[in-house]
Amino acid sequence: MRGMGRIFKRGSVYWIAYSHRGKEYRESSNSETESQARKLLKKRIGEAASGQFIAPSEERLGFEELADALVTDYEINKLRSLRSIKLSLKHLRRTFTLDRAVDITTDKIKKYVASRQSERAANASINRELSALKRMFRLGVQSGRVRSAPYIPMLQENNARQGFVDHGVFLKLRDHLPAYLKDPITFLYLSGWRLSEMKALEWRDVDLSGKVVRLRPEISKNKDGRLLPLSGELLEIMETAKAQRRLNCSYVFHLNGERIGDFKRSWATACKKAGVGKILVHDLRRTAIRNMTRAGIPDRVAMTLSGHKTRSVFDRYNIVSEADLERAAQQLQSHLNQQSKSPRVRPLTSAQP
Repeated sequence: MRGMGRIFKRGSVYWIAYSHRGKEYRESSNSETESQARKLLKKRIGEAASGQFIAPSEERLGFEELADALVTDYEINKLRSLRSIKLSLKHLRRTFTLDRAVDITTDKIKKYVASRQSERAANASINRELSALKRMFRLGVQSGRVRSAPYIPMLQENNARQGFVDHGVFLKLRDHLPAYLKDPITFLYLSGWRLSEMKALEWRDVDLSGKVVRLRPEISKNKDGRLLPLSGELLEIMETAKAQRRLNCSYVFHLNGERIGDFKRSWATACKKAGVGKILVHDLRRTAIRNMTRAGIPDRVAMTLSGHKTRSVFDRYNIVSEADLERAAQQLQSHLNQQSKSPRVRPLTSAQP
């Protein structure tokens, strides 16, 4: 098969060598018989000609190697969603951990999706896992370790929450919170900040004399710093926190000198005692944005305060409630009632001769 490849021996085992797209590949036939090596060489040349060629290194590449490359990429780029990616990989490993990259096909991915749905996983959660898988293959293609990525269809997400908290409900809920959470939760309700941003707030970010808080880019989700003016209740919260400050704790909001941790249980208990149903802490962010727009604050300013980069996401948070719709219907009816009370204008008639 001169000109198309060659066969040679290493010890007692026959090897083959062939070229594809200007690159030479060498591969063991795992056989001491020349005829077996010749069959393998013919197969590889046929795959190259038909566009179905898979390099030996790619054929050996496994899911775990792709997963390790993904985690490394997140670590070196200091991406904050590393914890979320590791959770997605935990789910993906249950199906793909023993697979080679070439074995992860669209059909197998669809079966994975069906399995996750049978476990009642939300479409949004499954999509995060599929996004991790997409990123793994994209990195593999970029590094040349994978020739192509499988088609990975995403699911439609219809489970986006549209929750918000009326002011009276918030006050009732706050009354049932532990003392150490009352001010931090009120801060979220008034500022529209994310929970992680509130927890990471330090005294170096607070300028009480200037009545302003500056969010550092490194603790912002979108890596953009922003400024929060302090007035009214927000200023009172900061002054109270200053009075309770501990010299051995750099955080504005804390529990006995330690950064505030997970308080899901306390939150759920407060919701139950207040009789307000299931409310998420993140609903306070939606509520703050909604309150800003209802108060007449220009959208651009509200987006700057809340840290929204895109208009589409901001609009999703600026929720129209059933109460809003009811008020609109009442305003329409009131307008129509006013119209019906207005004196009717009779057309002028020509004078009779």
